[in-house]
Amino acid sequence: MPEQQTLPPQPSVRRTGQVTALFSRGRLVTIPRRQARLEQLLTHLAETLFERGRSYTEREVNEALLTVHEDCSALRRHLVVAGLLVRPRDGSSYRRVR
Repeated sequence: MPEQQTLPPQPSVRRTGQVTALFSRGRLVTIPRRQARLEQLLTHLAETLFERGRSYTEREVNEALLTVHEDCSALRRHLVVAGLLVRPRDGSSYRRVR
């Protein structure tokens, strides 16, 4: 029998595992300080909590983020700064763009 080679995990699989490690019982334990880790988390949250192209009110964004962490305003701010959620100047709505 030929020896099977084990391929290293693909980046998306590795990223998913790293993000999963930030959660306990479905709740985010802490918001990472390291930029790379924070970006992974924010991408995960944007992809799992928000539909692309749909408009959300601030209240809907907060309610979605509260399902994973009590500091929804910090997460919302991080998502906007990272460009994963966009909003008009008046803050009347939010949209996931990527």
